[in-house]
Amino acid sequence: MIFITVVGLRIVQKFSFSLIFFRKLCNHSHHGGWVKNEFECVEEPLKKMWKSSDVDSIRDESFNPYEEDSQTHFSLRQGFIENVRIDARKVLEILGQDDSEPDARLVLDKLHITPSGLLLREVLVGILKGVNRKNKSKCAKSAYKFFVWCSQHEAYRHTTNSYHLIFKIFAECDEFKAMWRLVDEMIEKGIPATALTFNILICSCGEAGLPKRLVERFLKSKTFIYRPLKHSYDAILHGLLVLNHYNLIEWVYNRMLFEGLSSDTFTYNIVMYAKYRLGKLDQFNRLLDEMGRNGLSPDLHTYNILLHVLGKGDKPLAALKLLNRMKEIGIEPTVLHFTTLIDGLSRVGNLDACEFFFDEMIKNGCMPDVVAYTVMITGYVMAGELEKAREMFNEMISKGQIPNVYTYNVMIRGLCMARKFDEALSMLKDMETKGCRPNFFVYSTLVSNLRNAGKLTEAHRVIRKMLRKGRYVPLVSRLRRHRPR
Repeated sequence: MIFITVVGLRIVQKFSFSLIFFRKLCNHSHHGGWVKNEFECVEEPLKKMWKSSDVDSIRDESFNPYEEDSQTHFSLRQGFIENVRIDARKVLEILGQDDSEPDARLVLDKLHITPSGLLLREVLVGILKGVNRKNKSKCAKSAYKFFVWCSQHEAYRHTTNSYHLIFKIFAECDEFKAMWRLVDEMIEKGIPATALTFNILICSCGEAGLPKRLVERFLKSKTFIYRPLKHSYDAILHGLLVLNHYNLIEWVYNRMLFEGLSSDTFTYNIVMYAKYRLGKLDQFNRLLDEMGRNGLSPDLHTYNILLHVLGKGDKPLAALKLLNRMKEIGIEPTVLHFTTLIDGLSRVGNLDACEFFFDEMIKNGCMPDVVAYTVMITGYVMAGELEKAREMFNEMISKGQIPNVYTYNVMIRGLCMARKFDEALSMLKDMETKGCRPNFFVYSTLVSNLRNAGKLTEAHRVIRKMLRKGRYVPLVSRLRRHRPR
């Protein structure tokens, strides 16, 4: 029996399996991502898991400061907000002046306005929205001038969120050295760095090729102590997962072990997934043994990873045993688990197993959603089984599941592969009629296949239709450059 078969049975026999319910499954029914990326059925739930865990990690900065629960003070609050907006417009007007104008700080002083978190947010967000390729340097300078001007007032103190806003502007303006100076300033002033701080910086520095340097600085930072230190590492691991830095996940995990910190199920799920993406399946046994020694039980995401591995390895029997064992210990497989398995099996062309587990899903009381149907349809299309794809497409509609843009895209691709171009064009019209807006990939699928078939008139007609609707205009040149293969 191959390694992963053994893994599937060992983990269910070895652990006590008290399911950790505080981790909510993400609602994946609105995403057709599996069609685009073979790993999204595992990756997306993991990326979303952190937000629903027991760790209050990534705080949402998209709060609405204009909401007011108390109706008594509503008009007073509205008046204050409107005054702040007026002040912000005045500030933006001054900062938008040419460098030849008088010192912006002196002019700001003459406005006699009082700095506040809300005013800072209004101004910096206004600057951020106006950043473009030509004015990056000016925007960064303007934002920093106002940021410093606010800090010079005794009644005002910058917060973590204040720094997050200026970091975003500097990142957008490619001012990485200036951003690092502010990071040092933030740490020197004892302002706490959070998981969101790390995510903002890793996103920008990752693009600049500096992710390892950033991780090292955060691990050394005394202000990145996140309830407790182990959760700081979890926050970093999650940030690296979001950006697909799998090698760095390994490195951070080893640092975590060196510090003598214990892992939880969340940690192991991310590390196991990173090992999978790096092709290091031989290390699964060691990680699973570690979990057992630490008294940890696999959760829904752990099983999702294992089922995906079994599916991709074309091991339906081992997958069936794992699903049955899950039920025996009181863990009911969900639509997500069946869909993950079917997706893996469809990618190795085992449609018989896909059909079996699709039926098993229904027998277990899990009604297939749009993603499950789309995965099945994709498998049929890729195998050249267009008629079965049609049947599944019609079945999902009859069951009340509304096809999404990914479902339509794969059906259109299948019709084009079968050279049924009139039907493909008709399906484009049908999806628009039913309120499903085509994305660029739908148009691209049609145009490329029509051109490859020598149907240039029809391809140009699709492009003109895009232009009339005002959709994806910046991307039209990519379609026009396409040449038939």
